[in-house]
Amino acid sequence: MIASIQAPPPRLDDGTSLFLDLDGTLLELIDKPDDVRADSVLRAMLLNVHERLDERLAIVSGRSIAQLEAILGDQLAGRLALAGSHGSEYRWDGQSHSPDRPESLDAATEEMRHFAQRHDDILLEEKSYGVALHYRLMPKAEPEAHALAQKLSAELGLFLQEGKMMVELRPSGHDKGVAICHLMAHSRLSAARPVFAGDDITDETGFEAVAQLGGYGILVGGARPSAAHYHLPHPQAVRHWLKEFLI
Repeated sequence: MIASIQAPPPRLDDGTSLFLDLDGTLLELIDKPDDVRADSVLRAMLLNVHERLDERLAIVSGRSIAQLEAILGDQLAGRLALAGSHGSEYRWDGQSHSPDRPESLDAATEEMRHFAQRHDDILLEEKSYGVALHYRLMPKAEPEAHALAQKLSAELGLFLQEGKMMVELRPSGHDKGVAICHLMAHSRLSAARPVFAGDDITDETGFEAVAQLGGYGILVGGARPSAAHYHLPHPQAVRHWLKEFLI
């Protein structure tokens, strides 16, 4: 359901299980996704929020868990509940779940790699359970990149996920809404009202899930029709919102 977005969200309170997307929500989008790293101030703040919420902070991302570890650092990533690859893999309380990688994804990766090699400014992002083409540096390649993804999706039975200046293929049956419901059902996160902040179309299932569970979503970035109930204009505003909670 599309909701009317209000701004800003209410002050975060102790009775919350907080789910946060990473790229475009906590960290600014950049041209080269592999270069993204959380700064020390953000890492310290997330750890403080996690402790203040009695360890009810989770990262829900399209990134793989291996990528999340590289971005957040081993110390912080080891403390948080993580849902990576749009809910294909999980880790919390020292327990991990990761299904077998389908062979069809390897075939898609090979085709997309050949495409990226023919275009100097197209970036290939390989994930544990997904593969993406980023055309932020070459916007004119969007139609061709989407045509290839649509072809591979149809041939290989993979889910086609559109995002901000990118297109991704991944196994079907997983999304951020499924990830949030899974974490809420199997961890201490179930003890409080869920709140989820995200920026992209891929986050809409997460907004829908927290609303169904009695919480609310926060859309980050440019305003658009969304299932989120609240809005923050950019990642710095998200950081300010989190900082206010710690005062």
